[in-house]
Amino acid sequence: MRINIIFLTMALSLLFGEVRANDRVEQWKIFELPFHLKVKGNPFDDVTVKATFINGADTVNVKGFYDGDDVYRVRFMPHKTGLWKYRISFDGINRKEKKGSFVCVTASADNHGLVRVDSTNFVYADGSRYIPVGTTCYAWVHQPSELRRQTLETLGKSCFNKLRMCVFPKSYDWNRNEPEIYPFKGSVGQWDFSQLTPEYFRNIEQCISSLDSLGIEADIIVFHPYDRWGFSSIGLADRDRYMQYLISRLGAYKNVWWSMANEYDFMEAYTVDDWKHHLEFFAENDPYNHLRSIHNGVKLYDHNDSNVTHVSIQAPDTDNAGNICREYGKPVIYDECRYEGNIPWIWGTLSAEEMVQKFWNGFLAGGFVGHGEVLLSDGSVAPEKSDEVLWWSKGGILKGESPQRIGFLKEILEKSPKDIKPVKEITGWQNYPTLGSDNKWFLIYTGRDIHCQMVLELPDDTDYKIALIDTWNMKITPVEGTFRGRSLVPIAERPYMAIIVTAVNS
Repeated sequence: MRINIIFLTMALSLLFGEVRANDRVEQWKIFELPFHLKVKGNPFDDVTVKATFINGADTVNVKGFYDGDDVYRVRFMPHKTGLWKYRISFDGINRKEKKGSFVCVTASADNHGLVRVDSTNFVYADGSRYIPVGTTCYAWVHQPSELRRQTLETLGKSCFNKLRMCVFPKSYDWNRNEPEIYPFKGSVGQWDFSQLTPEYFRNIEQCISSLDSLGIEADIIVFHPYDRWGFSSIGLADRDRYMQYLISRLGAYKNVWWSMANEYDFMEAYTVDDWKHHLEFFAENDPYNHLRSIHNGVKLYDHNDSNVTHVSIQAPDTDNAGNICREYGKPVIYDECRYEGNIPWIWGTLSAEEMVQKFWNGFLAGGFVGHGEVLLSDGSVAPEKSDEVLWWSKGGILKGESPQRIGFLKEILEKSPKDIKPVKEITGWQNYPTLGSDNKWFLIYTGRDIHCQMVLELPDDTDYKIALIDTWNMKITPVEGTFRGRSLVPIAERPYMAIIVTAVNS
């Protein structure tokens, strides 16, 4: 196959210009072109670099971005293999149009492309299954390099495949340090929002790339209210410039998701119409149609908005995920269901057992759940006197006991049939959260309840094997014999148990 591509490249080069060896790019990776342009005015406004990429019937238009030191860059993520021809035009400067081409080769085995919505679930662009098991590190990209390295090392050993993170720095308890650089030129009260700081965004893109190498989706939070610098009340024209810069600079990374806000309803400077505009802006200007969400504090956004791809929610009742899925017909992620922690705030006081229970309840109700951790080492330090690194804000290391158990659930779900969905009939009046697949596979969770035995209403025309799952101790124990119809199943007398039921011939 590789030889054929080389021959194809040589032949097509006669028609479309020379294609060098380094002009071959893997599907869903990044093709990049730099341009040195001397601009006298504002390089973010006075020059626009536009690119059109064509492969057969597919045409994709992208905009370049200014990267400092008189350098503009065009980034493009090819979704289709074969020859891509391109032309680059320059508005606002006397520069001839540039034409060229490159070959997109088949994705490698661990490159599945962008994540897309599939009804109330998610799937990679190549059709592979994606089960989001996320965590939150709001301000990790704004910490010193050694702490960023430690965060990536921790993530590489964890079960998490999605990370929520802010573009702007955050001002909050246990996060009072200044970032090393700022997103705009100027200083507090005197920002020039028309002049972005390329090195600031260069750091963010490097972090996104590092996450991608670990197979982790970067859920990029575009705005947030926890601000002492003035970044939460930017005017409309400056917001549009900033949002376009994010799209042009970061959009070519396949693992990017766009979250319009963390707790949009706490941002007093912006109205509901502003949030509709932000969502519409990304929908219209992102050539790759990355996933888009908007996260709430108290008031849930109207997710009937067609520009919202999935529901990102803050609420503790993860067992209600199925109702929200049915209301909006979109995937539901409880990105914030409270955190495993021991801080004075109520949202950061979950025990590890409670955190794990929220995952089981949410996933078996048909939704998805995100993790967070705010564990202080001694559990008694006042926030204004502490410089301790907490995972939810700065990253670092995970101290809690829930991530390993969450990973255990993830492994079970990854081995489950692809067409699982919530069912009710099998547990009868007990009504425990249950996932099922075509009467061939069931997963039931009993939560805090303690049983010595349990009645299951299994189909009476199939024999089933049953195994007990100790979700805390992460053990799966087969039950002797086979079962069909109404069955009395023995259960260990402890909380947080689950039952997995599998048809004998499946």
